[in-house]
Amino acid sequence: MKPYKLLLLTVACTWAVGASAQWQWLDKDGRKVYSDRPPPVEVPQKNILKQPGFGKAASQPTPVQSETPATAAAAPASGAASTPGLPQASGKDKKLEEAKAKADADEAAKKKAEVDRVAKAKAENCVRARKSKTSLTSGGLIGTVNEKGERGFMDDAAREAEIKRADGVIASDCS
Repeated sequence: MKPYKLLLLTVACTWAVGASAQWQWLDKDGRKVYSDRPPPVEVPQKNILKQPGFGKAASQPTPVQSETPATAAAAPASGAASTPGLPQASGKDKKLEEAKAKADADEAAKKKAEVDRVAKAKAENCVRARKSKTSLTSGGLIGTVNEKGERGFMDDAAREAEIKRADGVIASDCS
């Protein structure tokens, strides 16, 4: 075999060994997670399936140092002692939480304002419909204006149609 082919084969085998340096664990939903980094501290020891070192389960998970506070690992909830010398990550970004709370409050205020606006419009429609029905059922002549701008009086069929329309508005807006 030629020397350069032997060198190429050796390099390819070395890369394959690097691929076996993978962590494998079950997340909180029971799904398998593969990574080249250790699992977060909150993953229990029994859920770690594989660690670098030819498939042996880790005796102690290594804490993860995260670059961003939003992805920082939380301290173990089981009451286990934390690793001395490492800062305790809360897992929450205070500014992000404040911004989210403010956005939620703004959204709630917008929804409340919209509900109040709709309720006010329904109340006004209810009052107008009741006044209209009172006028229509009084028995007096009701004046109208046609498409040409000529003045006339409402006949009985138009009066009944308007009363039905007013009843529909009352039923939907006065409840």
